[in-house]
Amino acid sequence: MTALTKLFRTTTFRLSLTYLALFSAAAVVAIVYLYWNTTVLLTRQLNQTIDAELTGLAEQYRAGGLDQLVRIVAERSRTPGNSLYLVADGDGKQLAGNLSAVSPQLWDSLGPVEFFYTRPAPGGVERRLAFANVFRLPGKHRLIVGRDIEDRRELARLIRTTMLWGLGVMALVGIGGGYWVSRRLLTRIDNLSATTRTIMEGDLSGRLPISGSGDELDRLAQNLNLMLGRIEQLMAGLREVSDNIAHDLKTPLNRLRNRVEEALREPYEEATYREALERTIEEADDLIKTFNALLSIARLEAGAAGDNRDKLDLAVLVSDVAELYEPVAEERGIALEAEVEAPIVIRGDRQLLGQAIANLIDNALKYGAPSAQGGNGYAPEVGVQAQMDGDTVEITVSDRGPGVPAAERERVLGRFVRLEESRSEPGSGLGLSLVAAVARLHGGVLRLEDNDPGLRVVLVLPLEGDALVNGAVTEPSTGAEPRPT
Repeated sequence: MTALTKLFRTTTFRLSLTYLALFSAAAVVAIVYLYWNTTVLLTRQLNQTIDAELTGLAEQYRAGGLDQLVRIVAERSRTPGNSLYLVADGDGKQLAGNLSAVSPQLWDSLGPVEFFYTRPAPGGVERRLAFANVFRLPGKHRLIVGRDIEDRRELARLIRTTMLWGLGVMALVGIGGGYWVSRRLLTRIDNLSATTRTIMEGDLSGRLPISGSGDELDRLAQNLNLMLGRIEQLMAGLREVSDNIAHDLKTPLNRLRNRVEEALREPYEEATYREALERTIEEADDLIKTFNALLSIARLEAGAAGDNRDKLDLAVLVSDVAELYEPVAEERGIALEAEVEAPIVIRGDRQLLGQAIANLIDNALKYGAPSAQGGNGYAPEVGVQAQMDGDTVEITVSDRGPGVPAAERERVLGRFVRLEESRSEPGSGLGLSLVAAVARLHGGVLRLEDNDPGLRVVLVLPLEGDALVNGAVTEPSTGAEPRPT
C-alpha cells in the first residue's frame, strides 16, 4: 500500500471529504434558495411596475384615444431608464416608443413575454434581455410595455460564477486541509504503531510518544503508557517471583528432603520417625503458607480479589486486630497501644483489609522486639493509629526497631525481600508485598517512613462518598478473624 493510498484511506481524510460534501451541498442549497427568492422578489416588483404603467396608459387611452396614448408613450420614451414602450399600427410601423423594431414572434405574442432587443452602445449595438406585456388595440394596433432585465440576467450569471468558484475554492481548501490534517494524524499514528511494534517484540520499556497538545491521542497515549508501565511492573514482578521461588523455596525443599533422608538412615525408632514427620509437616505448612501468600498477591495484582466490598467501620476493624495481637505483644515484652478515631466508615473488603493490618502489626512486633532494638535507648513499643485525613484514611503502625534504610524502603515492598537484620525471624518476605497489593486494590498506597528511631508504615485508603448514607454512618458487622502472612 503506497503512502498516498494509505493517506486517502484514513478516517480523518474520509471525514474531511464527508464534511466537505455536506457543507458544499448546504452552500449550494443556500445559494439556490437565495437566488430563487431574489428572482421571485424582482419578478414581483417588475410585474407590479408594468401593471401600474399599463393601468395609467389604459386610462389615457380611454380618455383621449389612440392619439393621446401615442403622445403619452412618446413623452415617457424620452425619459431615461429601463422602461420600454412601443405603439405600432397593424403594419408594424412605429407610432411612438423607444423600441425601434420587434421580432415577428414578439409581434404575434399576447400577454407577458421575455424577448431580446438591441440598442445603441459605445462601439456599436448590444443585445439585451427584456420582459414586456403585449396588448392588441382596436385597428390591429399594438401596445408593448416592458422593462430591461439584462441586469437580472447578469445577476444570475454572477451568482452561478460565484457559486462555481466558491465550490472550487471550498473543495481545494477542504481537500488540502483534509490532506494536511490526515498526514499530520497519520504521522502520529505511525509513530504510535512503531512504538507498539517495538513493545510487542519484547521491549516493555518503550512508551508511546506524547505531543503535548493534550488532545485525545495524547490522552490515549498517556493511559496506554500507564498501562504499559503497569504491565512492565507485573512482568518484572513475575520474573522476580520466578527467581525468588527458584532460590528461596529451593532451600526449605532441600532441607525437608534432607531431613527425611536423615530419618531413613537412622535405625528405626518410633520417636525419631515421629519427630522427623512432625518437623516435615511444619516445613510443609510453611511452604503452603508461602504459596498461599503468593497466590493471594497474584490474585490481588490481577484484580481478581476484593469482590466482597461492603461498608465497614475501619476503626472497629483496627481495634479488633490490635486486640488480637495483645497477647503476642505481652509475650514479647512489647507495649502495644491502639489509638483510633471512631467511626471511620469506608467501602472495602473486610477480610483483605484485616489481613493487611494484621501483617503490619505482626511485622512491627517481630522487628520491634527488645532483641532488635540495637541499643537505641527506647522502650520496645508498637503504636497503631487510624485517623481520617481529608478524603482519605491513614492506618499507621510504628515500632522502635532498627527500621528500614531509606534506600531499601521501595525494595522491601517486593516479594521475598528480607533485610539481613530480619533473617533471624521466621517469615517469607511476603507480608509487606501483600499489604501493598491490598492497598493498590482499594485505590490506596503504602508508605514507609522513619519513626526516629524505628519504622512507621502508613496505609492510606480513599474514602468513598457512599460510605455515608443520608449523613448517618451505617453500623458495620464484625468481620472474620484476620490471618497474618
